[in-house]
Formats: sequence, structure tokens, C-alpha cells
Amino acid sequence: MNKRTTATLLITLLTAAQAHAAEQVSHLDAIQQKGELAVCTTGDYKPYTFLNADGQYEGIDIELVQSLAQSLGVKVQWVPTTWKTLMTDFTAGRCDVAVGGISVTLERQKKAFFSDTLDVDGKVPLVRCEDEAKYQTLDQINQPHVRLIEPQGGTNEAFAHAFLPKAALGFHDNKTIFQQLLDGKADVMITDASEALYQQKRLPGLCTVNPSRYMQYGEKAYLLPRDDVSWKAYVDQWLHLAKATGTYQNVVAHWLAVPAP
Repeated sequence: MNKRTTATLLITLLTAAQAHAAEQVSHLDAIQQKGELAVCTTGDYKPYTFLNADGQYEGIDIELVQSLAQSLGVKVQWVPTTWKTLMTDFTAGRCDVAVGGISVTLERQKKAFFSDTLDVDGKVPLVRCEDEAKYQTLDQINQPHVRLIEPQGGTNEAFAHAFLPKAALGFHDNKTIFQQLLDGKADVMITDASEALYQQKRLPGLCTVNPSRYMQYGEKAYLLPRDDVSWKAYVDQWLHLAKATGTYQNVVAHWLAVPAP
């Protein structure tokens, strides 16, 4: 193959690659073209996401993602999911973003992008107030007689398996799991401090153990597809502006200061 033929082949390949790239629509453009933002959320994690009996979602991340959709000039399409099926639904392309108190983990990072960090959080015990002194440490909780209760499929369950293998682990729906603690049907729930403090305000009789001393450090962010960095860049810039203008802080303060009944 002579130099002229090689050069011609290279030009042809480059032209074809450029044409293919031009034909591809970015994820950001696709959302605007369809006029819809598909949002995966569990609807069972106050104060971030909760599905009411009337079919309406509410919570910190619900308000924020509606603001994100408004900035794009599109409407929200809610995609119900569970903690157990979240990554399956997300990697199947069912949604453009997943929200609702989602913890950043390396396992999730292997399959998706995360937005910039929303906030720092961490795992702590939630117990009946009269038992607060009994469950201060991992050693105190990691006992066969301690009834640990968690929702299935999320980072709370993963924490229990990793650090509390001796405790008697049971599972329950995250919407009513706190009543199980109050009713004496379980002893300890390990969850993020933000959820524990919220439920403590909502349900007298529950206490958060050492809410500023995390048993495991964590961060919260939104899940984003890995197919387009322009979409992540847009979400990150929107989040930056929401924090810079106080919009983010106002939404969080509203939900944490005045828990919904």
C-alpha cells in the first residue's frame, strides 16, 4: 500500500467517524428532544423520596429533580424502583437519573456515573430511646440476641452483612420499618444519620445514637448514565448553581425542620 492510498484510507476513516459522531444525539439533547426526564426513585426513603397514597411523590430530592427538569424545559416521568432493583433498572436504561438519598458506593460507581456530592452522611443506629445506652458500639449490636432490622437491597443491608454478622437480621418495608422498632418487634436499625434524625423528629420514642459519629462515612449523590459526559456536566452545573443561590439549602432546611406527617 503506497503513501497516497494510506492517506486516502485514513481520510475516509476519519470522515466516517466524524459522520457517525454527528449522527449520535447526546443524552442531554435526547432528553430535551423527547421533552421528558425519566427519574428512577424508590419512594420509601423520607425525607428524600416518598410516594403518598394519592400517587404523588414528595421529599428533598423530589423537589430538586423537579427543579432540574424545569431548567431543561421538560416534564418529569417517574419510574418506580426498589433498593433491590435500583441498579438493574438503571443500567437497563429505564431512567435518565436516579434520586432519593442514594449513597455513593464503589460498586455502583462501576456501573454508573455519580453527580457531584449532594451532602455528607453516614451510618448510625436508630433505636428506642430507652435502649439508647445499650447500642452505642458495633460490639454491642453485633450479638445474636440483638434483632437488627433493615430494608432489603441497599447500603443498610450491606453494612449489616459486613459489620454485624452475628446479629439477628430481619427485613421489613422501609415505609413502616420504624413502627416495628417502636412496637418492640426489632431492636436496632442501621441507617443514614439524615434519615434517623428525621424519623426521630417524626416519631417520638425513637432516638438516633451518636448522630455525628458515623459508624461508616458516606456521601449522597444522583446516579447518571455513563453514556454521555455532557449530561453529567449539565447536572453538576445545575447542582452547583442550586447550592450557590441557596435553592438547595432552602429545600433541605424545609424538609429537615418540618417533617411531613
